[in-house]
Amino acid sequence: MEIETTVPTTDLRDRQAQMRDAVRALVEMESPSSDAAALRACADVVARVGEEVMGAAPEWIESGGLPHLHWRLGAQPRVLLLGHFDTVWPLGTLQRIPFAEVDGRLTGPGVFDMKAGIVQGFFAVAALAGRHREGVEILFTSDEEVGSATSRGVIKDAARRVQAVLVLEPSQGAALKIARKGVSTYQLDVEGRASHAGLEPEKGVNATVELAHAVLGLARIARPELGTTVTPTVASSGTATNVVPASAHLHVDVRALSPEEQRRVDDEMHDLAATLPGARLSLRGGPDRPPLPSRMAQDLFQRATSVAERLGLDALDGVEVGGGSDGNLTAAQGTPTLDGLGAVGGGAHAEDEHVIAATMPDRAALVAGLIEDLLG
Repeated sequence: MEIETTVPTTDLRDRQAQMRDAVRALVEMESPSSDAAALRACADVVARVGEEVMGAAPEWIESGGLPHLHWRLGAQPRVLLLGHFDTVWPLGTLQRIPFAEVDGRLTGPGVFDMKAGIVQGFFAVAALAGRHREGVEILFTSDEEVGSATSRGVIKDAARRVQAVLVLEPSQGAALKIARKGVSTYQLDVEGRASHAGLEPEKGVNATVELAHAVLGLARIARPELGTTVTPTVASSGTATNVVPASAHLHVDVRALSPEEQRRVDDEMHDLAATLPGARLSLRGGPDRPPLPSRMAQDLFQRATSVAERLGLDALDGVEVGGGSDGNLTAAQGTPTLDGLGAVGGGAHAEDEHVIAATMPDRAALVAGLIEDLLG
């Protein structure tokens, strides 16, 4: 049964300037994941903006020395809005890339991923009638970009309380994210033996050479035809130009569409063996975020498509993406999850990060309408 949508889309469009100002306040309070003091200062701003827009103050959740913000707007919430306010940008980036609006684009560190999405979520809830607001809870965390170590338990608990999770991560070229790959991370350590590279190289065990063998072995684990990627990223080895390296280290990023592939890669990573006599390999890490399968988003995406049509918004597309989010964690709890409901723009984690300002009211209206549909 279709629910009549009462979201005041025109009113939200009239509030575009307020949305821009709120985004500016968040962007200008830098919040790198590694800086607890900066995260706390940004949390203050997020809390203030949320209270100004929605008329409700959050609960502060302290976990692992980091702050997370939680709004529970009614006694029995059924829909969770999920996001994060930490960014990949180090302190001082704002001096080089200040907040600006040029030709309808908002720019600045973290504007697209995902401070504009936070603002859209606040305005979406503010547009709801009272009975629908009471069915919502909101959780904004401060460590998503580094794996959600301190917020993971809070996220899972929230997901188990509700019937649907709407993730305010940015869209993919305006498309919603209906599936995400699972993420695994590893560190491979190689132990060799040092010797003088000129006088007695034969007495050494070259950890760099052993690392090269390991990298070739990783390429054989990948299954691109199944969407499984195994990517060597950061590598280091050696101590001096005239010393056979005694140690080497490699970080590996793995993405997989299915739990079965994630487990297969983990097994084969642990089966890697040294090639050079005297070399030893050790492996740390493993699966970090399970996949978000499309079946967990199918119903929500169909609802969002119908809501967009009823509101007169642009037709929606849904895509599978390689990047992980906290939506992977909520889907793993068995809770239907739809991702990518945040900002429209581009350049996540890049110098050209931006948000198309004119799309913000309509995306807020989409979220509000979807909440109405779910609670109706």
